[in-house]
Amino acid sequence: MDWTAAVDKNREALKRVLAMLVAMAGMGAGLGAGGQFPFFPQKGAAASGLALAEKSKLSPALTLPRNLHRAIAKLLRPAEAAVRRLIIVAARGVVVVLPPARPRKSTPKPIEPLLRGFGIAVTVSRDELRRIAATRRAAEIRAARPKKRSLPLFDPLRPWSVRPWPVAADGAPSGMPFRRRSANDPVDATRISLRLQALAAALDDLPGQARRFARWRARNEAAAAKEKLRQEAGIAPFRRTGTPARFQRVWPLKPGRPPGWRPKSTHEVQDVLEVVHGLAQWAMEKPDTS
Repeated sequence: MDWTAAVDKNREALKRVLAMLVAMAGMGAGLGAGGQFPFFPQKGAAASGLALAEKSKLSPALTLPRNLHRAIAKLLRPAEAAVRRLIIVAARGVVVVLPPARPRKSTPKPIEPLLRGFGIAVTVSRDELRRIAATRRAAEIRAARPKKRSLPLFDPLRPWSVRPWPVAADGAPSGMPFRRRSANDPVDATRISLRLQALAAALDDLPGQARRFARWRARNEAAAAKEKLRQEAGIAPFRRTGTPARFQRVWPLKPGRPPGWRPKSTHEVQDVLEVVHGLAQWAMEKPDTS
């Protein structure tokens, strides 16, 4: 099978889907370098939409009508799942060399906050004040940077336990203010914008995303091999004292159907997702060396 041709064909199809989603959201004429694009309202948009956005205390450039927001999110979810699977297919045969593991440095916690909690006065040196000021400046610089989002390599998993809202007799969740929602209500579209940017960046740099997935898989296999050796030697699993066990993903795809899958295809993205899901399952299989 020609894996390169399959990747290129589905990549172009997903780029068409992305361009359609960008046009639906009215984010300008096209994408810039690295998947960056401004969030502009569509030309000729109704003034009522801008008025609704002003009432909601949100910027008109960062809001979308509720019905349009839902329509984009409904197609964006299978598009993200398809791109994740395309990355897995593109990573087939990619070999990476992991750098040597760095020793963990134990950083002792300062005792000054504990002493202040007991009401004990603590004098701070000038060097400590400079360090605190530098830490605050670095935090302010990080907060002022524009938000960026990278496409997650793993499918989101369903939560183990979901507590539903208690429903009152009138059908509204108890303890929550009930207001009838309109299809034209402005909804914050910042998250939609970041997800589209991450999708565009992943499609623009598919080889880089493939190397990123190959590094995760190599680290995962190295950790599994190390843990197997520890079990064969009868050594207890490594765990930091006083810390809970950490959940670690060993398989990037969710069990069962992919996110956004539908029994009957209603859009091109559904067809692409069906194809790349099978290719990703095939690419993740270990070759038979017997």
